[in-house]
Amino acid sequence: MAEFKTHEPGTFCYAEMATNDPAASGKFYTGLFGWSRNDQDMGEYGIYTQYQLNGKVVAAQYKLNAEQEAQNVPPNWGQYVTVIDADAATARATELGGQVVMGPMDVMDYGRMSVIADPTGAAFCVWEPKSNIGVELRDEPGSMCWNELMTPDIGKAATFYVGLFGWEAETMNTGDSGDYTLFKCGKGRPAGGMMALQPEMGPIPANWLVYFAVEDVDGSHDKAVALGGKVMVPPTDIPKVGRFAVITDPVGAVFGIYKSTKVQG
Repeated sequence: MAEFKTHEPGTFCYAEMATNDPAASGKFYTGLFGWSRNDQDMGEYGIYTQYQLNGKVVAAQYKLNAEQEAQNVPPNWGQYVTVIDADAATARATELGGQVVMGPMDVMDYGRMSVIADPTGAAFCVWEPKSNIGVELRDEPGSMCWNELMTPDIGKAATFYVGLFGWEAETMNTGDSGDYTLFKCGKGRPAGGMMALQPEMGPIPANWLVYFAVEDVDGSHDKAVALGGKVMVPPTDIPKVGRFAVITDPVGAVFGIYKSTKVQG
């Protein structure tokens, strides 16, 4: 298993579901991925759930608060990038044209964070870990395996993230699907991907999309639909790379499922 006790700075470390119906989203994801729930009573902040697989944290969930709902914040999967210093990363993000949505702030003794919107409008979080590193398992079936930026301006976005996290941006031509940018961190480790929003996709705002690994994309797709999910992108092959689908869960949050077809070794 790909178990983690730390995450390299500049890599995605956590996926956190903000929902307006914890019961409905909990039923969906435990049914789809076989996750168990570790519910923690946070007093005035409500129940915070860490989803686990084989006893390892793979994701989290909380209920949107009244202020967020008043601001029409939709259910969504928030994604966190590990940083050494959340305050410094937040300041750097503003220098690069990003907007601070919230923070920096301490989350008890778990860590320090900010929510930031990049210059094209896509939101993400930076996380300075203390007692909570983020997920303890990833890149395995039922856990986070990829994070992908969809943006109307790939040039502006690339400049921002390279400047903020020190990522390398490698752009590849994928034929009919256009260019795809692979972000790399450190010693060439993939940090995420990026593609341009196309007019035929409709009025989709810039966003980071989280993918969870599965054993069988088609089978997981069918199970998601049976559990009340809706299909945004049906099971689709990426030649010589893998197979994926994009789903909207019953409360409206969007995520992807993925299985690599690359031969290891």
